[in-house]
Amino acid sequence: MKKLSVVILMILCSIQLFAQHTFQLGDSTFLLDGKPFQMISGEIHYLRVPRESWRDRLKMAKAMGLNTIGTYVFWNMHEPEKGQYDFSGNNDVAAFVKIAHEEGLWVVLRPSPYACAEWEFGGYPYWLQNIKGLEVRSKEPQYLAAYNNYIREVGKQLSGLQVNHGGNILMVQIENEYGSYSNDKSYLDINRKMFIDAGFDGLLYTCDPAADVAKGHLPGLLPAVNGIDDPQKVKQLVRENHNGKGPFYIAEWYPAWFDSWGQKHHTIPYENFLDRLDRVLAAGISINMYMFHGGTTRGYMNGANYNDKNPYEPQISSYDYDAPLDEAGNATPKFMKFREVIARHLPAGVTLPEVPAKKPVITTPLITFERSTAVFNKLPAAIKSVDPLTFEDLNQAYGFVLYRTTIPGGHSGLLKIKDLRDYGLVFVNGKRVAILDRRLAQDSVEVTLPAGTVTLDILVENLGRINFGPYLLKNKKGIAGQVLFNGQAIHQWMQFKLPFDVQPAVKPAAAGTDAPVLKEGSFTLSTTGDTYLDMTQWGKGAVWINGHHLGRYWQVGPQQTLYVPAEWLKKGSNKITVLELIKPAANTLQGIDHPILDVLQ
Repeated sequence: MKKLSVVILMILCSIQLFAQHTFQLGDSTFLLDGKPFQMISGEIHYLRVPRESWRDRLKMAKAMGLNTIGTYVFWNMHEPEKGQYDFSGNNDVAAFVKIAHEEGLWVVLRPSPYACAEWEFGGYPYWLQNIKGLEVRSKEPQYLAAYNNYIREVGKQLSGLQVNHGGNILMVQIENEYGSYSNDKSYLDINRKMFIDAGFDGLLYTCDPAADVAKGHLPGLLPAVNGIDDPQKVKQLVRENHNGKGPFYIAEWYPAWFDSWGQKHHTIPYENFLDRLDRVLAAGISINMYMFHGGTTRGYMNGANYNDKNPYEPQISSYDYDAPLDEAGNATPKFMKFREVIARHLPAGVTLPEVPAKKPVITTPLITFERSTAVFNKLPAAIKSVDPLTFEDLNQAYGFVLYRTTIPGGHSGLLKIKDLRDYGLVFVNGKRVAILDRRLAQDSVEVTLPAGTVTLDILVENLGRINFGPYLLKNKKGIAGQVLFNGQAIHQWMQFKLPFDVQPAVKPAAAGTDAPVLKEGSFTLSTTGDTYLDMTQWGKGAVWINGHHLGRYWQVGPQQTLYVPAEWLKKGSNKITVLELIKPAANTLQGIDHPILDVLQ
């Protein structure tokens, strides 16, 4: 009898979980099952959170009073190479949406090919740049064909989870802040049709910054507004572009901001936002906090800003964002104060769940690295060319490329690297003679070449493709022009591909005094918890633990630690590998119990 009761309960839960709902646009509010519904939403990007932590983060969202989650879908993670799709593991966006459903949360989906989001290339896969004549965000046929193939694959994963199919996806966004880029309504209509053909047959909407709503809105769809929170202005703007009607949705409300390397860490006091949030909710306007929880941009997935007025600005690995939920998923004072405001606007009789306790943190033993080898000792087969090849020419998405050639020595002159993208270490006969940084507009150095035939090495790091603005298709990496010595082009290059996309094995070998190195070690834990690797004594590079790429570190700051989720640690022995570019003598580090996100060097 007990077993039968359990089965009946499971069936009832399943029926409730996938109950059919309607979600429609009213004249002033959204209508869920015909009744007014106010979205109180927060942005979480599933790819910036370990899959093991998704449910915990969603429970925190409920505890703050959110009823909806917004998330982008990043094309480059789901189709890393043309025609090769991946929706497994941390890429399993359907699983993320279903867990949100189980936790009683609705979802607003943002799957357009272009995301921005401080993400590498704005979410576009690198290989688009290898298709001659392709133009992103346009009606160019090759782009539309690639876009259509991709969005259909996304539709296979997610269209059945829309609210009109029994799921929890309330709305789906087409394009993303298109009005900040162009104003071609026929292109937007092609977007709309492709989404419908991919199975997204529920509510579609556009979102744009306030000043660009008219340019980026497609008539017939709801125009959402980014970046303003004055209720009167929001309502006026939506009505002007939506036949005098609502509902009203602030698709990106910014309680803080992101960080770039070498710049100050952004923090904005919660006091600046409480009255504004209260005013928006009191006006019945729906809102999405960007970000509720930023998480971490792991691997090489950070983007960069660049325009004609400002230098190249790559973003850091931490996407903490000074958000209500910090990088590790803990409630901040901002979280608690926002929760108080939201609680005042809940329907009668609704109470918020208790806020989960702060996650345990640990300090690791001091880690000393037992094995070390120079990166130049671990080279693959060379790819030869007359002039330097870009990452794209080499069919390499991310990481590093070593450029090598030989030139006659015995004289001095100016070595100039045209279009260095983005960070170059220059070596003469194995000795480092310069570091060139695109952020600082550095592309040349005076060098003295010793007598005889000289080996010239240039190790180039892709620091992240531009994710916003007019230069989305001027994003090739490596050396995108010629290398000149005293004005004369240097020819006959060998390129060595060093993507370092998985945790590399380290075979001990002698290293030069200033050559980039790989270091491998281990540390033993009796208990696990979140920790933060203190990289303040190191220079620049990347770290892996137990097969997980934690992201980049760089002494210029502001980020000086790398967050390690407890779920990626284990009792007993843990393997750690560091790729260090500029301080090869560094040999110890430790996990500490707090992040360091505000130190500039």
